[in-house]
Amino acid sequence: MNSHAIAELVFQLGRIVSGKGHADGLTDAQWAVLRYFSQANRFSQTPSAFAAFHSTTRGTASQTIKNLIKQGYLNRVRSVDDKRSVRIVLTDKAWGTLKNDPIESLVRAAKCLPKNVQADLANALQQMLDHVAQESDKPHFGTCTSCHYLERDSCTHAGQSTYECRLTKQALLLEELNEVCINFLPSKPLLLAKDPVTRSK
Repeated sequence: MNSHAIAELVFQLGRIVSGKGHADGLTDAQWAVLRYFSQANRFSQTPSAFAAFHSTTRGTASQTIKNLIKQGYLNRVRSVDDKRSVRIVLTDKAWGTLKNDPIESLVRAAKCLPKNVQADLANALQQMLDHVAQESDKPHFGTCTSCHYLERDSCTHAGQSTYECRLTKQALLLEELNEVCINFLPSKPLLLAKDPVTRSK
């Protein structure tokens, strides 16, 4: 299979999912917002971070977020780390709605693949994403598990390894390590004490 065929398959997958938009009365853009804030870490739960992640303007991102707040899908909360800043978080209504996310058809398709194929495919798609982002001069987003700034304490507390972001100087919870971060800098994946879990509700 040549590179053009691979690119077309990836694009076709995106088209199929987009064609399922407007489920639960939400547009593709609104689904994108809910997906982003369901996986963004506390340093990345802002309209500007979402705009960078989806390569859209801050004005467009802010307008979509405001509409979702009015509809009861999102809330503004004061940041624990910086009282001057505001984070965008999902409401219970949003978490419930995400169970009907059109992208779940892709999730089910991925689950049907053998585990080794899933790992190889994930690595290949990440390399493609990194290449396109660099070529387009777009910011890299990723998770703590493969970020240059992640640091694991050599000591353990109550049998648990502790983690810290060297950039923000903030301690990280185990469940935060698989969340998307705007401060991501690619590095060799860190072998964790135990597999982190993806946040859900």
